[in-house]
Amino acid sequence: MKILTAAQTREADKFTIAHEGIASLALMERAAKAFTGWFENKFTPARQVFVFCGPGNNGGDGLAVARLLHQRQYQVQVFVVGDTTKASPDFNANREALPKQVNLTEVTAASALPALPADACCIDALFGTGLNRPVTGLYAAAIEHLNNSTSCITAIDIPSGLYTDSQTPPEGAIVQAAYTVSFELPKLAFLLPQHETFVGEWHVVPIGLSPEFIDQVPTDTYFTILPDVQRLLKPRRKFSHKGTFGHALLLCGSYGKMGAAVLAARACLRSGIGLLTVQVPSAGYTVLQTAVPEAMTLADGNKKYLSSLPAQLENYSAIGAGPGLGQEKATRTMLGQLLASATQPLVLDADAINLVAGSENLKAQLPKNKVILTPHPKEFERLVGKSENDYDRLERLKAFCSRHSCYIVLKGNHTVIGTPAGKLFFNSTGNPGMATGGTGDALTGIITALVAQQYSLEDACVLGVYLHGLAGDVAAFSVGEIALVASDLIKNLPMAFRKLTQV
Repeated sequence: MKILTAAQTREADKFTIAHEGIASLALMERAAKAFTGWFENKFTPARQVFVFCGPGNNGGDGLAVARLLHQRQYQVQVFVVGDTTKASPDFNANREALPKQVNLTEVTAASALPALPADACCIDALFGTGLNRPVTGLYAAAIEHLNNSTSCITAIDIPSGLYTDSQTPPEGAIVQAAYTVSFELPKLAFLLPQHETFVGEWHVVPIGLSPEFIDQVPTDTYFTILPDVQRLLKPRRKFSHKGTFGHALLLCGSYGKMGAAVLAARACLRSGIGLLTVQVPSAGYTVLQTAVPEAMTLADGNKKYLSSLPAQLENYSAIGAGPGLGQEKATRTMLGQLLASATQPLVLDADAINLVAGSENLKAQLPKNKVILTPHPKEFERLVGKSENDYDRLERLKAFCSRHSCYIVLKGNHTVIGTPAGKLFFNSTGNPGMATGGTGDALTGIITALVAQQYSLEDACVLGVYLHGLAGDVAAFSVGEIALVASDLIKNLPMAFRKLTQV
């Protein structure tokens, strides 16, 4: 699913209006009906509804929603904030269509803002995606009035004051919505951690924007949903054998951290790999042989940490390194040898990333178009430096991927994948229960398995991250978010794969 800029969204509106031969007011009515359908499924008519409108088209949406909710027996009051002498034509048309039974108050001073009951529903229709300056003055006072209430706030399309695809200036007021109901496609702003308190729980409702326009409009930003990954999954042929699905090597573990190697190995095996070899420090040999009998185990010459590469490295289809690895000097040397000699794709996680981050020489050795790095936010910061905000972090992500011709899986809610070509893929699966030790090790195993099965590095990242989150969602449904551990996620990988093959 594409993520469009605010400007592209406006163009999509214009294209739809022109090619369907409809008035802009008709498209606004579609949006209002879509929002109202969501709203009445969420809130009962027993709750009072206060709709706050600005004088633009977002305010026009709000007026149309107020009319439709009134028709559905909701107790609705409308408050139009600011100067309406330059209101948009569609705003004026929807104001004329508002039934006289709906009380409308013009708010020209902060003192006219209403008291808001604790159990009321407030609908934010002050500003939409066209906002290009910080919200101040009377509008800021209205926003602060909403934020200071205990009413439940639902934003139409985007919380007022929040920029759609660039950093909002710090001096601007922003609505803190409990829910945001957006039209047709998600907004980039929804996917960034810094906006959680503004966006709340967000939903997308279709309004019939032109599929032709959306198909042809260029973008480098995507939101991965089920149909996207279903197209990627390769079916298994009848006469396949274990050699068909690759032979992966995992370089994992150190004294006291052998569990990371176990988790990565189990996840790799649950992700379709034909053969798996795990090299661990000799102290972990019995652990791996016992805990993961399906994997072959190699014991490093060193007891407590990895210090060497296995012979005949060329026999492996893909190599994953990092979970529980440690940062010993000998391990750093081994990683340098791996980067210099490996001809197959590499998946680097955890301490492998930390070692690369601490050495410009290792960064320079990253083989072009053959490496996937899977950092969490702190590891990413060590790799590229501190970011000023989430937009700056995305730019740093794209710059690093371009400079080193690599792929980065930046883990978190809506994990984002960066590619050498500058594309960004945000994930739609996963939950806060996955914020626990070991889930990143599982992701390393999943992606390594997919790369070994000859998925492209981009497809392996997109599919692997989606499956990882989906398995976490299935696990959370069973055990809850609070009690979830990485092993629960791995146990539910089979169900995640099954969900991808269900029509």
